[in-house]
Amino acid sequence: MGDTSQVDWKAIDSRPDFQELHSKKVRFLTSLMVLSLVFYFLLPIGAAYFQEIYKIKVWGPVNVGLLFALLQFVVAWGIAWYYARRANSEFDPMAAAIVRDAEKLMRGKQK
Repeated sequence: MGDTSQVDWKAIDSRPDFQELHSKKVRFLTSLMVLSLVFYFLLPIGAAYFQEIYKIKVWGPVNVGLLFALLQFVVAWGIAWYYARRANSEFDPMAAAIVRDAEKLMRGKQK
């Protein structure tokens, strides 16, 4: 889609397939955001209110609090991987179909 100046964005926005794509992405991303925020805030809340659990030694100087903090990175990468996988399998094909239809409409208007 080279020249986007002639695209009827309002027409694309009003299409049912675009609305479906948008609502699916919003629901999916909202759930991922809630999951990541809850997991993120469990660390400071746990450190403040459940100090005895976080102080439990797991291995040498490593305790539950440190493992939970390091697990934040694993969860972030897991969420990114899950999003990429879902986007590639579901959202990208839907978006590609919308782009193809918009290109057909643009070609039809140019003739």
